[in-house]
Parts: sequence; C-alpha cells; structure tokens
Amino acid sequence: MPGSPYTDLDRPPLSAARLRRALVAPHGPWRRLELRAETASTNADVVEATRAGEPEGLVVVAERQTAGRGRRGRVWQSPPRAGIATSVLLRPGEAVAERGWPPVPPQGYGWLPLLAGVALVEAVTRLAELDARLKWPNDLLIDGAKCAGILAEAVPGDGPAQPPAIVVGIGLNVTLRADELPANPTGLPATSLQLAGAAATDRDPLLRALLRALADWYDRWRSAGGDAVASGLRDAYVAACATVGRQVRVLLPDGREVRGTATGVDADGQLLVDGAEGELRLAAGDVLHLR
Repeated sequence: MPGSPYTDLDRPPLSAARLRRALVAPHGPWRRLELRAETASTNADVVEATRAGEPEGLVVVAERQTAGRGRRGRVWQSPPRAGIATSVLLRPGEAVAERGWPPVPPQGYGWLPLLAGVALVEAVTRLAELDARLKWPNDLLIDGAKCAGILAEAVPGDGPAQPPAIVVGIGLNVTLRADELPANPTGLPATSLQLAGAAATDRDPLLRALLRALADWYDRWRSAGGDAVASGLRDAYVAACATVGRQVRVLLPDGREVRGTATGVDADGQLLVDGAEGELRLAAGDVLHLR
C-alpha cells in the first residue's frame, strides 16, 4: 500500500504504546513520550513545549525529521524509519526532593550533551556490538565515521530567578544505505549501524536502551549535584572519547587555528589541548571545528 510504514520490511514503524509501557512512569524513568510520524525537528518540538511550561521528562520521537539540526545549524536528515531521532526535556536547575536531587548550577549544564554521548555509546556498544567512540564533544564514531550526533539547546526561564531548561536531541543512523548517507560538511565520512555490521538494527530496543541509559546517567549526575567527577561521568566520557590522546587541529570562530595534543577533559567538560602556547581549555561553544 503506497505510503504504508510497512512497505520497507527492514524499517518497521515504532509502537508508541510499547515504548510508553517500557519507558514512561510508573514502569519507566520518563514522564511523557510522544511518537510522531513526521516533524520538522524533535528539538524544536520540545523547545516549544518547554516554553509552554512542560515539566521535565518529556520525550519526543520522530519516524522522520524534515528539518533536523546539528551543531551550528548543520542539517541532520534521514529517510523515514531509517534512524532514531529523539529529544528530551531536562530541567537540571530545579530541585526534586523525592529523588534527592539538588539544583545543578548553570555552569554544570555543559555536561549534558557529553552525558548523552556516554549513554549513546553504552546503548550502541551493548546492542549493536560495535566499537563506538566519541569525538569531542558530540559525535558518535564507528571506525572513524560519524554515525550519530547530539545537540543540546538552552531554553531561558520565564524570569531571571528561573533557571534555563535544556533540550537534548540525538540523531542516530540505523539502517541508512550507502546512497542515503548525508553529506557531512565537517569532513568526516558518515555511516550507519547497518553499514558498520551491527549485530542488531531493531530501533525499538536501541531506543529503549538509549533512553534508559540517558535517564540512569542523568540520575547519577543529578544525585551528585551536577558533579561530573563524583558521579563518574567524566571518567566514563574520557574512556569513550577517541579525541583524547590524539593530535588535533582546532578551528576557532575568529579564524585562528590551534594544533596540539588533546590530553583530557576537565571537570567542566572542556577539552584540554597541549599546544605550542601551553595548555588550552576549550569549551564546545568556543570551537568552530575540530579534526
């Protein structure tokens, strides 16, 4: 049947009912989950809900995005049901007494895209059985090719006393074929789990594993007051990061170029680069491109 989600048997549709049973409270860690056949951008959808006063814990999943975005406005698109496109709403600045979560100061929010990267590596490694690695700060690599990206956006509160919310979006290529891969302006080749020889490409368990790992790491990080060291997040990120220990070339927004060795990630999530002028600490927002 033309237009049916079952015309491509390698790409069956997700089930909102099954996902909600597995992932939404009281049996799962999330508060609400919306599955959309098509949307412009899951991040834009969650940002809109955030501005309307949506509480923490919303998950939006789309079978297809028509205007998905990566860092610095880069396009992230995929054929219908060929990947995972999801965004979540987090409010780390609000205390949650029943969970024992103190408010996290805004300077710690930069860890959230890195936290999502750790969760993504765990899900892909466990289910797809691939050697997934992270390119600082937000790309998931398999054999040096980009398979996923992460975009975190801050949504200001209604007033100066209300901390911003954070929307974290994740796009993962699952069953894209070679002729469907997106052009990548960063210079990295693209791949998908299927092209990389994944042991599993069923999006339902992949999405469940990803969202559970994300909720688990968020709980650890929140319980530690946003301390990436005390929660174990920094160690987990460094262990998964392919950038650390390599020679890198960093392009800065002002046109300058820095070369050196990436030696680690500090307590604020900044990349440490040992260059000709000594050690530099680079925040994701300060970097135009890293190779």
